[in-house]
Amino acid sequence: MNETLKNIVKQQFKQRFKSSPMLVFSPGRINLLGEHTDYNQGFVFPAAIDKGIVMALGKTDEATSALVALDKNETYRFSVDQVEPSELGGWENYLLGVVAEVQKQRRINSNFKVVFAGTIPFGAGLSSSAALENALALGLNLLFDLGIPKRELIRISQRAEHNFVGVKCGIMDQYASMFGKRNQAMLLDCKSLQAQYFSLNLPTYTFVLLNTHVKHSLGDSAYNQRREACESVAAALGTASLRDVSLDMLERVQGELPSNFVQKAEYVVEENARTAQAAQALLAKDYEGFGQLMFATHKGLSEKYEVSCDELDFLVEEAEKFNGVLGARMMGAGFGGCTLNLVHKEVKEDFIVALSQAYQKRFQVALSAYTVQLCEGTRLLDNK
Repeated sequence: MNETLKNIVKQQFKQRFKSSPMLVFSPGRINLLGEHTDYNQGFVFPAAIDKGIVMALGKTDEATSALVALDKNETYRFSVDQVEPSELGGWENYLLGVVAEVQKQRRINSNFKVVFAGTIPFGAGLSSSAALENALALGLNLLFDLGIPKRELIRISQRAEHNFVGVKCGIMDQYASMFGKRNQAMLLDCKSLQAQYFSLNLPTYTFVLLNTHVKHSLGDSAYNQRREACESVAAALGTASLRDVSLDMLERVQGELPSNFVQKAEYVVEENARTAQAAQALLAKDYEGFGQLMFATHKGLSEKYEVSCDELDFLVEEAEKFNGVLGARMMGAGFGGCTLNLVHKEVKEDFIVALSQAYQKRFQVALSAYTVQLCEGTRLLDNK
């Protein structure tokens, strides 16, 4: 957690509202393996990271609530008595959705004020939206002493995105952000919401994120289309989700459904199996085997699930050629954002330079690289 950012948010709140706030930190996440499996009630392998959202909150007697996004220098006002999606269609809808969902369960009887800023690069696939939703959900829960369990808070965050943003996301991002543990990744069962934690002790390797700085416009609509395809296959097989489907079962609907629907379901079934294999690889400290699973995931995402793009494919192909890289894959919903790379620490800097130069030459776009630490989930900060 960035202490400088914490102090900036706190001071900005004091200057604007002349009072001392409650402070919350909510992290972004990386996902080691298990992509697009969460909304299919499958398995994922995420971890919370030290990049995230710092949010300051306080009650107010004023007629409106104020949401202040420092990074954008924007303020949005509304009343808790009338919470509707904003026609602006921006960041404010993630927060308005949380307020609306909280109001359905526990009545907030006064307006409030919020100031927030973050260190998650926008559009990088590190789930800034879940971090933002969780920050407000936990903040309101504590500020108004609502007593909502954390497991319900992540459902509130998820429904906020469904109902106010229009993205039918799974639960992985909200769960990883809320329940992360320091230096650990979690194998999460998205059906039971049970998580098994794995110590991520990588003495000679590190995860490097490479940000393409592209976000192709078909992202949200394509995401929803893929979810619809998966649900159609599950329904045709008489199952609640692809969680309960095998590759053999998919043969039954060949010719009955569009071939690209079956192809996408095939990827999900295979990816669920890879998460189990990844857990065994980490237990055995078989990092080479883990890296090969990352490459396999990217190939499936690109060729079968069709959520990659030229920029992401290029970076993974270049990483695979580089000596000292065990694995690489696109991360997040797709069509842009970051690749996640498992790189030997001794060649990390050379790797970043080489891929940055190759990417600049190929796409005339500057690459950004990040290293991250695995951290605790959404939490209250001391006010010192």
